[in-house]
Amino acid sequence: MRRKYLDDLAMLLAASVLAGSLMAWCAPGARAQDPGDPTKAHPAPPPDDPAGAPPPPAPDSAKKPGGKGKNTDSATSNAPDQPAWDPLRAEKDMQVGQYYMKKGDVDAAIDRFEDAIVAKPGYAIPYLYLGEAQEKKGQKRLAAKSYTRYLDLYPHAEDAAKIRKKIDQLYKDLEKDKK
Repeated sequence: MRRKYLDDLAMLLAASVLAGSLMAWCAPGARAQDPGDPTKAHPAPPPDDPAGAPPPPAPDSAKKPGGKGKNTDSATSNAPDQPAWDPLRAEKDMQVGQYYMKKGDVDAAIDRFEDAIVAKPGYAIPYLYLGEAQEKKGQKRLAAKSYTRYLDLYPHAEDAAKIRKKIDQLYKDLEKDKK
């Protein structure tokens, strides 16, 4: 009888430890954070700071040369409570980016594809779409880099030969532009 009681007690203890670990892992913000990384660790605002205070202005490095500021309404920079790796948001960003491409707003599409890359870094497809958008905008060097990263992540893609030809053509065009 005592043996069965000890077995039941051990089983209950193991189950409660497992449940506690699962709850801690699934709870938002319960994962360990790097205290030196300002993008992950968000201290509470000081008590004298009003709750409705506007966010700080964008740094000058985020400004584009033409005097227009970079689009700062990306989901990754405005939502510090969002996890860095979010595959569902990455899929949504790609869908919205494709919509912007069809609409003709290449800058907005580029922003969305970059957001998808941040949300799911090892995912190859956003690099392909980003390369297409950059190529359409005339950013040949960036497009070639995006296509190359796509092939690095997905070397056996069905369209790998076509993408390699695009990369070669982009570099040839860059050489012509230099002359």
